Amino acid sequence: MLSRLNQWSQLIWARLPAVLPSSCALCGMSDAHAICTACRTQFFRRRVHCCRQCAMPLPEMDVVTTSVCGACLDQPPAFDATFAAVDYGAPVDQLVISLKFGSRLALAPLFARLMRDGMLLSAPPLAGLPSILLPVPLGATRLSQRGFNQALEIARPLSRSLGIKLESRLVTRLRDTSAQSSLHPEQRRKNVRNAFTIAPHCIDRLHGQHVGVVDDVMTTGETLNELAATLKRFGAARVTNFVFARTLLK
Repeated sequence: MLSRLNQWSQLIWARLPAVLPSSCALCGMSDAHAICTACRTQFFRRRVHCCRQCAMPLPEMDVVTTSVCGACLDQPPAFDATFAAVDYGAPVDQLVISLKFGSRLALAPLFARLMRDGMLLSAPPLAGLPSILLPVPLGATRLSQRGFNQALEIARPLSRSLGIKLESRLVTRLRDTSAQSSLHPEQRRKNVRNAFTIAPHCIDRLHGQHVGVVDDVMTTGETLNELAATLKRFGAARVTNFVFARTLLK
């Protein structure tokens, strides 16, 4: 009986988009999907020729000879790779803002789905999926003010769709830091220095693992770099960032 109920439930959810009114989150046109085909084609193009380590676009002259940008060669970050689904810019930035500051939590599964789909077409291809996923943790004060962690909201459906275990409590943020977006690039590294730690009882679960770190946006990468350095200091073998959007720094 329970099995039949589960089958009916799956059938109903599968058919809901066809019978309920819906609209594109970007253009507002009626569509059965959260992002219509036209907007997906225009704003969610496949990201190609990007640095495998930081996901910044590579100059055309370097595409044939290297998969790592000059900045990462000059100062290698603690993380080993980065995947980003889209470039951060209008109008995609409004989706990110709506999730983070407008509490539109329904966008988180959409972000996860677009990230998963993009991974299948990433260039260069991913060097294997991680064994565990974790979200970038928020400080206690910001979590209390916002009421949720947008990275965790994205990580949950991404974990399910990829079949990778989610370790949402593995990393602890030791202190509340100033918002990175409000700081000059040179101040961001100092702002997040020693901001993370691993709970002693979690160290065994981390040792030797390939860890996937989930966040909504990567700008300078200082937060992700500090988190990766912490993970490796406590025994992680490899760290890959999975972000929805990548800011194209000038």
